[in-house]
Amino acid sequence: MFAGFPEETLQFFLDIRFHNDKAYFAEHKPRYEKDVKAVFHAFIEDLAPDMQKIDPMMEIRPYKCLARIHRDTRFSKDKSPFRDHLWLCFRRAAEPREESVNFFFELGPTTLGWGMGTWGENRPMMDAFRRRMAADPKRYAKIIDGCHLTENDFTVWNQTWKRMEVPPGIPLGLKGWYCSREVYVGRAHPDMSKIGTREILDIVREDFKTLAPLYQLLRGAYEEAADDQRI
Repeated sequence: MFAGFPEETLQFFLDIRFHNDKAYFAEHKPRYEKDVKAVFHAFIEDLAPDMQKIDPMMEIRPYKCLARIHRDTRFSKDKSPFRDHLWLCFRRAAEPREESVNFFFELGPTTLGWGMGTWGENRPMMDAFRRRMAADPKRYAKIIDGCHLTENDFTVWNQTWKRMEVPPGIPLGLKGWYCSREVYVGRAHPDMSKIGTREILDIVREDFKTLAPLYQLLRGAYEEAADDQRI
């Protein structure tokens, strides 16, 4: 059972930041397994039942949800072999991380955040999102307003198409959503003092539940775009 991220988790991230080499990691791998990997796995396992209530097809196996500590340096100028932070991602089983609709959580020595959205731009999905919004703008407005994003202190990151024409039936409050290139919503600067207790799990769980209706909107658009591409 998850009891919080202990100080040892962040200390390992700090240590690997300043000793980022394979020999150091090999020597301290038992620390990684105990203080990082096992703790993240417990966090995922405790969230899993709630994630499957949001989407029964959600991937919940910890080793599939948690990012690897090893970095892929093939196409990066930074050749550091290990990450000094980790993230997890709940998405449907067998779907690619890139462009899929997912819930995420990220933790590092100076990094804490979580939310829901797409990992990178998915133009077919956002085109389907626009079509569905234009067909029923009242429903979209009701669902998005019902998430109370501002009141819940969520941040919406959505790069927009600057010259996109917006249909006259789209209300002002939806225009930013309509013109979005990609969307993800979450907490950018939450309280780091909560990470050492189980309270962080409860906060993340409630936030994911709050964002579930928005997930379903994006999920519907994702599936419509995938169906269109199969035709």
